[in-house]
Amino acid sequence: MTSAQLRSRPAADTSQLADLAAAHTVFGCLVREIGLPDGDTTVVDGFARLRLRHLGVTLRCAVARASSLGAHRYTGPVQRETDGGGWEGLDAPGLAALVAAELASRTGLVNGEFVGQVQASRDTVTRLLAERPAQDPTPTGEPAIDAYVESEQSLVFGHPHHPAPKWRSGDPDGWRAYAPELRTAFRLHWLAVPDDLVAGAGPFDPLIAALDPPPPPPGHRVLPVHPWQVALIPPADPRLRHLGPAGVPVRPTASVRTLYAPDADLFVKTSLHVRITNCLRKNARYELTGAVALTELLARVPMPAGVGLLAEPAYRTVGIRGADEAYGTILRTGLRPHLRPGDTPMLAAALAATPLAPPDPVAWWRAYVGLLVPAVLRCWLRHGVVHEAHLQNVVVVLDRERHPVRMLLRDLEGVKLDTGRWASWPDGVPPQAGYGPRDARRRIVYCLFVNHLGGVCGALADARPGIERRLWQELRAVVEAVAADLGDPAELRALLSGEPLVAKANLLVRWRRDADRAAPFVTVPNPMGGPR
Repeated sequence: MTSAQLRSRPAADTSQLADLAAAHTVFGCLVREIGLPDGDTTVVDGFARLRLRHLGVTLRCAVARASSLGAHRYTGPVQRETDGGGWEGLDAPGLAALVAAELASRTGLVNGEFVGQVQASRDTVTRLLAERPAQDPTPTGEPAIDAYVESEQSLVFGHPHHPAPKWRSGDPDGWRAYAPELRTAFRLHWLAVPDDLVAGAGPFDPLIAALDPPPPPPGHRVLPVHPWQVALIPPADPRLRHLGPAGVPVRPTASVRTLYAPDADLFVKTSLHVRITNCLRKNARYELTGAVALTELLARVPMPAGVGLLAEPAYRTVGIRGADEAYGTILRTGLRPHLRPGDTPMLAAALAATPLAPPDPVAWWRAYVGLLVPAVLRCWLRHGVVHEAHLQNVVVVLDRERHPVRMLLRDLEGVKLDTGRWASWPDGVPPQAGYGPRDARRRIVYCLFVNHLGGVCGALADARPGIERRLWQELRAVVEAVAADLGDPAELRALLSGEPLVAKANLLVRWRRDADRAAPFVTVPNPMGGPR
């Protein structure tokens, strides 16, 4: 959906659009996580149909674009078959109630939050659609940076395969001032921490100097925190001083808790005790230390030309149990060193969120996958480094012709080491940063192929119907070239032979109320096909 389409609209219109989007998302989760694995979904006569076995209920929704990955684009209401053989529409809460009954019967678990979370996510989207400013009220005047901020703040509908993508814990009036989708900007709050209570690593003070922090009292150092976090968890220890808001403006990115300061060209990844989708968005202590340790390790891992890393060279927190995770802050390097005149950085998720119509979509896609896929696969198979390169973890740099010329990988929380490829564990890297070989493979396949490339491929196919199969074959050729270069590893041989891909089951993990790391995976079709 374009920016023009997201301008303020009548309340009835926003409510209807938000409800339809929520229903499509829940239905898509059902197709991926229940229908495809069970063989209970078909696309016939322009409708995707799904059977809820335990309820004996058949659902359907019209398909605007059928996807070989099973990630169809839906249109019109989700409907339930009636006893008389007709069809009746379902709103999002009604559909969620059916899903809850089906999952309770399937799993033996009850989740009293689920229907309310789906409804709250829908209501959040309604509010975002109604209140989103038509234009950025605080642009920098620098086209590349303004376009980047717009991409981070454009994701009004959220994750297309999560049943409650815009659900956030807490009072909506409490988060409105910090919602990226409302094109907000604000100032960091600052704590003064006594020198003997400071925990951290890396060049924190030199980096935050560009944020224009307030001067600390003698014997203290300053620590930037999210203003929402200070409201949620005010400092309880009297030795910590709250200095209030100060410094250059920051813009919330799509993750909500990571803030970008255009004036400083610096990202500030804050702790935020708010549940968004599956997780409480706090920086655990091992994630703080791991960010710096992985930055140092990744500096020794070669990247191909055209691919860069936004490093996380410093963190700071309070060395008190509880406060350490409440106020832990990671600093991430900025965009400008990776840009040339005329370049525009864009969050990959924003590219995938609307129809994508370059003049030559095949050439555009060939350049895109040619940059991203070899880098991620070689890091994994040659160096044992797993980059979770999903749509929110990659910034795409486009040239003047809007052609992809660079990829920037980010968020070291999503970087893991494949334990099967490390003879000895590297110093300083926490054990939580390890994945066994099976988990490493699943994360690569899901994040890179299903979430990221499936999303961008779908956006290209939305603008150019019928092109999806050609794009997957172009991707296959890139994977074949990487496999040949790496000596035909078994992991890539399996992909090329047509072994099913895997997708993270966000519906099931939300239903079970598990941690994200415990999320189950389901198989989905592999559009790269078998031997040619």
